[in-house]
Amino acid sequence: MKPLIFQSDFGYGDGAVSTMYGVAENVCDKLRMYDLTHEIKQYDIWEASYRLIQTVGYWPRGSVFVSVVDPGVGSTRRSIAASTKSGHYVVTPDNGTLTHVKRIVGIAEAREINEKENRLPGSDESNTFHGRDIYAYTGAKLAAGMIDFQSVGPLVQPETVTELPVVEARREGHEVLGTIDVLDVRFGSLWTNIPRQMFTGLGIAYGDRVEVIISSETRVVYHNFLTYQKSFADVYVGESLIYVNSLDYMAVAINQGSFAKAYGIGTGNGWRVSLRKGPKLVYE
Repeated sequence: MKPLIFQSDFGYGDGAVSTMYGVAENVCDKLRMYDLTHEIKQYDIWEASYRLIQTVGYWPRGSVFVSVVDPGVGSTRRSIAASTKSGHYVVTPDNGTLTHVKRIVGIAEAREINEKENRLPGSDESNTFHGRDIYAYTGAKLAAGMIDFQSVGPLVQPETVTELPVVEARREGHEVLGTIDVLDVRFGSLWTNIPRQMFTGLGIAYGDRVEVIISSETRVVYHNFLTYQKSFADVYVGESLIYVNSLDYMAVAINQGSFAKAYGIGTGNGWRVSLRKGPKLVYE
């Protein structure tokens, strides 16, 4: 019996999440079920992928994640389950949701869900709620130990699992360049894809000034000098800073404020960030 963790873009405004819980409960009433989040922005596969990599590694080996952000529901996209190299399972549409897991953790094995064996009985004519009919049902059976991973369905070559386009962080001379991958939603901090070690390789230490340039696809949105600090408590309330987030990547924030809202900044490959060591201030 393994934990079963749900993620979706369904929200809590109707019965969709509760329905998935009900399906799993009927599979096995001894399951331990949890939510990762159901507040993914509608259809945002990229965020779903990022929230998985943010979370999966902190759960026990064998935990089963069901992730349903599925704008292509009812189409020819595959329904799969992946066994990660960290020993976890993810049951999801093969639409890019596994991008970060595949790139950062690695997929040991993947299988296409056999819907003749692993689909909610009586749901064959339903084509718009695979979260209930396929993913919650299969995930529950896997978590409950009613099927093993091999029984999910036929093998899928891990290299064929769909990935979303990714812009790699890179260093060019005295600056590092990356993208705004995702927001710390509740607080409006910007999480970049620039690793801490790449950033500190510029010779930047805590307390140093950093030149920050954030651009959309068409224009510079933000350009300023911020200090690199360990935490929000190292700056005044309302002051901005550069820091290392919980995934060991660089982030930009306002202490007790939303950086994203303050400057109208979004996420994704179209949002670029440049960081370089700023000049020292000399007061006469």
